Amino acid sequence: MSPVSGILTTPPAGTPVGVAPLPRSSMAVAASSTVVEWYDFTLYLFMTAVMSRVFFGTGPSSVITTLAVFALAYVMRPLGALAFAHLGDRFGRRRVLLASMTWMTAAMTATAALPTRDQIGPAAGALLLLRCVMGFSVGGEYAGVMTYLVEGAPPAHRGLVASLASAASEIGALLAVGAAAVTTASMSRPALDTWGWRIPFLLGALLAAGTLAARATMRESPAFEQLRQTGSASPSPLRRTLRHHRPALYRTFTISALGSITYYVGITYVPTYLTTTGGFSEGDALWLSTIASAAVITITPLAGMLADRVGRRPALLLFGGLALTLPVAMFALMDDAHHARALTGAVVLALVAGGVSAVGASATPEQFPVTGRLSGLAVGTVATTVFGGLTPYLSQTLIDATGWSLVPGAMVTLVALTALPVLWYLPETAPHQQTERALHHP
Repeated sequence: MSPVSGILTTPPAGTPVGVAPLPRSSMAVAASSTVVEWYDFTLYLFMTAVMSRVFFGTGPSSVITTLAVFALAYVMRPLGALAFAHLGDRFGRRRVLLASMTWMTAAMTATAALPTRDQIGPAAGALLLLRCVMGFSVGGEYAGVMTYLVEGAPPAHRGLVASLASAASEIGALLAVGAAAVTTASMSRPALDTWGWRIPFLLGALLAAGTLAARATMRESPAFEQLRQTGSASPSPLRRTLRHHRPALYRTFTISALGSITYYVGITYVPTYLTTTGGFSEGDALWLSTIASAAVITITPLAGMLADRVGRRPALLLFGGLALTLPVAMFALMDDAHHARALTGAVVLALVAGGVSAVGASATPEQFPVTGRLSGLAVGTVATTVFGGLTPYLSQTLIDATGWSLVPGAMVTLVALTALPVLWYLPETAPHQQTERALHHP
């Protein structure tokens, strides 16, 4: 065995045994609440063309500047993840879920109320940096939900349960692209740029407020309750994780990198690509992306069930292989203004991204013990920042600089190529697969 494979196959610690699952009501609230998180965060990307005019004018750099604001907001994600992770590992998962949604509700409401460039001039663009608050709060949101679900689900169905939260996030993305498409198609450009763009963000604020009220009814994670009752919670969970669980951090970084670039390049950047490179109108691009988002909702629970049945490692290898071989060809299909070919490309890319995200939803929390699980996932969000938030901006910049329209697909392929060796040596964390392996290899 090579030194690298030895590091990568260090067995991860799991959730304490004998812990009763959470009630279905708490699980349902947690899983469905990711709708809000991804509705608002992806809405900004789906509305890029409109937001660029509203806040930065119609100059040649307005779209790039709008994407740069998204990238900057994403830089705040690991900072928020670390802050909320410390809270969650010290004082409980429920508390962090309430705190992150409170911040999100405030950020959504404030975004809908921002003055535009026509109202206050170039200062409007600076105020759009309010999106950094959104990035900060999202940093603690997704990891908190996935940890809560993995710790509260029946062991044999962790993959499916965690994937349902991932599917709910895709419903949020679907609602976002649908709201953007309806708003864009139902009014004139002057009305859209004056006040219509606010409607989708106001809807997000209402969804967040309702979700915050529902989360107040949730029970604490049973695994964390057991930790608290035994007095085993670490006073310095991040330091402990960095010192004792470095192999798990490497694995989590890799899975997060692959999931992030397939999602943000293969789903959320696609409407901008179809508009700026593929020759589609804003409305057509959004409707094509709406269909692709709907396809993701179908594949996500199926991928979660697959991960429960065959294990996390085989499922990740499958979707990693697809991410290696398909993206360049799919972006080529979207580059010639032909609706059927563009739809095929968008749907295939979305299915690959949905599969990686669904399996990663359970595989990444399972890399860490309960005592520092959120802190470990928080460190992994560095990959999400680099390979998620920055990649739409980088894709558009490289296309403009090189004139090669297939750059986004090549980026996904390159990350998949580097991720597959890590996935090959990934230790299996699906509970029933570990049991079967113990029975066959006592």
